[in-house]
Amino acid sequence: MRALLVDDDRELGRLLEEYMTAHGVSIDHVEDGPLALERLAEASPPYDVVLLDVMLPTADGFDVCRRIRENYDVSIVMLTARGDDADRVVGLEIGADDYVPKPFNPRELLARMRAILRRTRPKSVQERIEIGPLVVDVPGHKATLAGADLGLTSFEFRILVVLARRAGETVTREELAHAVIPKGDRYDPSVDRSLDVHVSHLRHKLGDEAKEPRRIRTVRGVGYVLVKPS
Repeated sequence: MRALLVDDDRELGRLLEEYMTAHGVSIDHVEDGPLALERLAEASPPYDVVLLDVMLPTADGFDVCRRIRENYDVSIVMLTARGDDADRVVGLEIGADDYVPKPFNPRELLARMRAILRRTRPKSVQERIEIGPLVVDVPGHKATLAGADLGLTSFEFRILVVLARRAGETVTREELAHAVIPKGDRYDPSVDRSLDVHVSHLRHKLGDEAKEPRRIRTVRGVGYVLVKPS
């Protein structure tokens, strides 16, 4: 398991890193929201869980939670010294998977992290999709092109999996969005252009030219198609 701790308490970070590492969890620690978003964007492989404090120095933890949920399919556990039930409800409503008040027992936190992953990650079958030089290892959460790791974000990888499973077919924007946007989030194609941005980033990593993409083509007004090599 790979976790990202977002908390300005350095001593907590040290203690959690020591405990989690001893129990097979790789944990990185950042002290504010902007750094957390940077780490998530660069992470390869992606993080499994984000441990997110509500009281952050440069950004409200709830706002960071919203931004993470808009862009990444990662489990989120909110950490806070606040005991207000209203805060707990808000955290869960905006996309957190669990809410742990401080102080907490690291053993309980680890148990909750594992429980979340059991709920959110159904047992995967071995699935390897090969489309010419493009190989998508679904359970391994890895995609390579001509043997080179593409370094995709979690959102980009989910888009690629949906397109790869239906290679050669047009996938509507609505179908693609419903398949990759976290359950419970609403998708409105008239105002939400984030899907297009992620597809653009995916194209770039696949080596597609912006004006004449060869691998992911746009079907104007409909959606996208991952082209099969002839």
